[in-house]
Amino acid sequence: MTGPTTSAAAARAFDTEAMLTDLAELVTCESFSADLAAVARSADVVAAQGARYLGGVAPERIVLGGVTHLRWVFGTPKVLLVGHHDTVWPMGSLATHPWSVRDGIARGPGVFDMKAGLVQMFHALAASDSLDGIAVLITGDEEVGSTTSRELIEDCARGCAAAFVLEASADGGALKTARKGGSMYELVVHGKAAHAGLEPEKGINAAVEAAHLVLALGELAARADEGGAGASGGWRTTVTPTVLGAGSVTNTVPARAKVTVDVRVPTRKAQDRVDELIRGLTPTVPGARIEVLGGPNRPPLEESSSSALFDLAGLTAAHRGLPPLRSAAVGGASDGNFTAGVGCPTLDGLGAVGGGAHADHEHVIVAELAPRAQLLAGLIEAVVR
Repeated sequence: MTGPTTSAAAARAFDTEAMLTDLAELVTCESFSADLAAVARSADVVAAQGARYLGGVAPERIVLGGVTHLRWVFGTPKVLLVGHHDTVWPMGSLATHPWSVRDGIARGPGVFDMKAGLVQMFHALAASDSLDGIAVLITGDEEVGSTTSRELIEDCARGCAAAFVLEASADGGALKTARKGGSMYELVVHGKAAHAGLEPEKGINAAVEAAHLVLALGELAARADEGGAGASGGWRTTVTPTVLGAGSVTNTVPARAKVTVDVRVPTRKAQDRVDELIRGLTPTVPGARIEVLGGPNRPPLEESSSSALFDLAGLTAAHRGLPPLRSAAVGGASDGNFTAGVGCPTLDGLGAVGGGAHADHEHVIVAELAPRAQLLAGLIEAVVR
């Protein structure tokens, strides 16, 4: 890894109008994660756009579980660029949230999360003197947990010197230098049914046991962070019961109950500790049995994985006359969690500046498209060359 250097690429201007044209092309091709045909159509559009900027090279099209992913590889990769082309917006959302550019703000479903990041990526690569040493992976299921693409992401990241994730920035354009890891559990309580009026004492009430579990879960976060397992600055583990259900009819002691649990952790140590604690939960109601399903999904992206790259980004921004950069730690996860989890230094949030991801006010600040592409181009050059 080197410091910023002056090159022909650094002197090239980025055409904001061309970037907006490309962004309109991506946004107006809807790509709801659950509609695999729509994701496939979106992949066609992304592939064609990418090929225009990557020397006419078509991507490898990888279909896993019906989900379409795209990959370009040039030489032996040192840098992996990561993005996704699926969105949370259901088909038909363009009718209520049309593509528009007004007063310097671009809007439309998926514009911020994260189609603008893909446009910035392609334009940054087009400004590179050479594509040798670069790999690009654009997945089609990030918004639903990267269920088919996780192994692909991890395989691509192994051995690379850096992964740059084109997810949207944090508030105010901050780069994301840490992300919490996530675990998902379903605790199934097995009890015994009985008539609630005639002989409730013969039942084993799964609903009551589930209530005890909810209270017990409330104590696990603090226990997981004991001994320094939590991150500094008050960024702590959270263990949140989310969906509860029990019973089938009103006059029967519930024989079964379920508690869904969302866990967010700042460190791998805390993630392992929560897993141990949840699997060690014991019943309070005599005769009840607890079955634990699920477990860790995404490892945390810890600051130790991103600190050197963030420093390099700061030098690159200064060298190219860009404003000073800020960093942020965020609770949400991305595919950057997976690249960091296999030991690849990872910097996230290099995509669009704007806000409103997944919400009605989703938007991108047009004036920031070119500077962000310029920053990415400089980072790629600094690592690869």
